[in-house]
Amino acid sequence: MNICAIYPGSFDPITNGHLDLILRGSKLFRRLIVAVAKNSIKRHFFSIVERVEMVKEAVKPYTDVEVVSFDCLLIDCVKKYKANVIIRGLRAVSDFEYELQMALVNRKQDASIETIFMMPDENHIYLSSSVVKELAQFGGAIDDMVPPCVAERLKGLFDKAAG
Repeated sequence: MNICAIYPGSFDPITNGHLDLILRGSKLFRRLIVAVAKNSIKRHFFSIVERVEMVKEAVKPYTDVEVVSFDCLLIDCVKKYKANVIIRGLRAVSDFEYELQMALVNRKQDASIETIFMMPDENHIYLSSSVVKELAQFGGAIDDMVPPCVAERLKGLFDKAAG
């Protein structure tokens, strides 16, 4: 079967938890697209260009993963790239209620597109972009939480701000 999956998110910034799902998703589907949401409602730390650059750098080793940005309804992005599946990550029970609601809204928009929930490896279950940014801001250790390109950018930003 020719299944293409989209893994959407703001990736502000991408974490090792995200990368875990990307790696595992790329093994499950013929084609995996990481779709970075512009999402003008949400206030982002990094610009859409920076977030796409970091995701592309982080997924370089995965030759079957494509990175795009989108500024529309997720379901329209899914249709544009002819995907069949939406991958969503669940870290804890608290994520489930929101993700279930979004999955049902997307199903209402197009019942032919499935949503699959995946949990990150237990080593990354606690990770969130917000936690990483806060740790980085106060000089905390983030090297084992994010790809090297992200750690470098975050450290550079906060070193400049401090100096």
